[in-house]
Amino acid sequence: MDISVRPAVVKAEETLDPDDWSGIQTLSHQVIDDAVGYLRNVRERPVWQDMPDQVRAFFDAPLPKTPAPIADVYREVSATVMSYPMGNIHPRFWSWYMGSSNFTGALGDFLAAIQGSNLGGGNHAAALMDQQVVNWCKEMLGFPASASGTLVSGGSMANIIGLTVARNVKAGIDVREHGVAAIKKPLRFYGSDQLHSCHRKAMEALGLGNLALRRIATDADLRIDLAALRAAIAEDRAAGFQPACVIGTAGTVNTGGVDDLQGLAALAAEEGLWFHVDGCIGALIAIAPENAWRVAGIECADSVALDPHKWLHAPFEVGCALVRDASAHRNTFAVTPEYLEMTSRGLASANWLHEYGLQTSRGFRALKVWMSLKEHGVLKFGRLIDQNIGQGHYLNDLIEAEPLLELVATTSINIVCYRYRPDGFSGERLKALNTEIMLRLQEEGTASISDTTVRGEHCLRVAVNNHRTRQEDLDLLVRETLALGSRIANGN
Repeated sequence: MDISVRPAVVKAEETLDPDDWSGIQTLSHQVIDDAVGYLRNVRERPVWQDMPDQVRAFFDAPLPKTPAPIADVYREVSATVMSYPMGNIHPRFWSWYMGSSNFTGALGDFLAAIQGSNLGGGNHAAALMDQQVVNWCKEMLGFPASASGTLVSGGSMANIIGLTVARNVKAGIDVREHGVAAIKKPLRFYGSDQLHSCHRKAMEALGLGNLALRRIATDADLRIDLAALRAAIAEDRAAGFQPACVIGTAGTVNTGGVDDLQGLAALAAEEGLWFHVDGCIGALIAIAPENAWRVAGIECADSVALDPHKWLHAPFEVGCALVRDASAHRNTFAVTPEYLEMTSRGLASANWLHEYGLQTSRGFRALKVWMSLKEHGVLKFGRLIDQNIGQGHYLNDLIEAEPLLELVATTSINIVCYRYRPDGFSGERLKALNTEIMLRLQEEGTASISDTTVRGEHCLRVAVNNHRTRQEDLDLLVRETLALGSRIANGN
């Protein structure tokens, strides 16, 4: 025997699966019980509270190198992350514009994570559900079944998807091969001066630059001025630019103003422009029986961005981009290397979903949307949208009835812009007063609202898109605004 040849030492093989499955099952039941209580009792907690120093210090801990019992890990999460949330699931959270999640959607996220599928594509059930949810979004907005779409992280990415397709279709050259420098006439995109900032990011990311996005003046209701838009298009053509795309907004982020989508659709068709709709705030008004008329024309768009994590209240994150021309959509993004070719049978014998966007690896976002829609039905979600719009107008009326409160913009849908305005306050002094009202509402855990500037006037901003909000919450907001405003104005 050749003693110089020794068998390799076999190390114990490891896994991330639990050593004690019964123990993890017990802890998992506790997590679910705690989660139910967390949502059931959400109204009893402050909307938001600042973290004490010891909690902030917890997040400076060094990289863990050795194991810790999972029960201890969960206790740490419960004491820190779960105890100091952003607050957007609370019924009095009205800052910016966020959905308020739902328990069934959270279960969907959990199950999606357990299954662990990669939605880049493939022949498996999760991929079919992903496509089904996209089809449901098309149906909700009145898009044809032949249209295309993809689930993405949120509205910003959904807008980038639509605008990328618009750029490639209208460039007049093969942009993917030759790049934007080869475009003969500089492209022009158009939207109102109320456009979300993600459109500037899109222009920059697409290599067109911020100046390619021409902001058009708005009317008294902060909707894009169609006559001004038509004049800008003519002016640009005369100057040697290539008008390419008009962006309509179904719910501006500042005030909720909805552009005349039917008028924009007609103008875009007449001028030969791509018609994109940023519907991240209001596209889903299309399913609301009392208010669907507000977004009439959205079904005529070439592309639409929408956010199921807003008015479908899916847990963050999930957005959706719809594109009428399925071939143009795929041709904008598809790359098929040899390792991702379709086969006639087996796991690769289905469409590769990554060919419709920028991500190759994609999470299973569809399940949380699918489960919630199956549980509640689309009609209930439509009624909840009507409910929020009704609550926005209810708050509008409360403000109009109070002499010390002032509306700063017309309430179109569910976003209300107002301020506390006592005698003798104006300019920066008035802004400081209202900013302090906003901060104290947050710090006292009463309500979370944001602020903005509309036509140069600073104001408080309340976005009511929360399925847990009740009219009594809005009554409380008005009372507390008046009480805080009086104390602050008097130096307290």
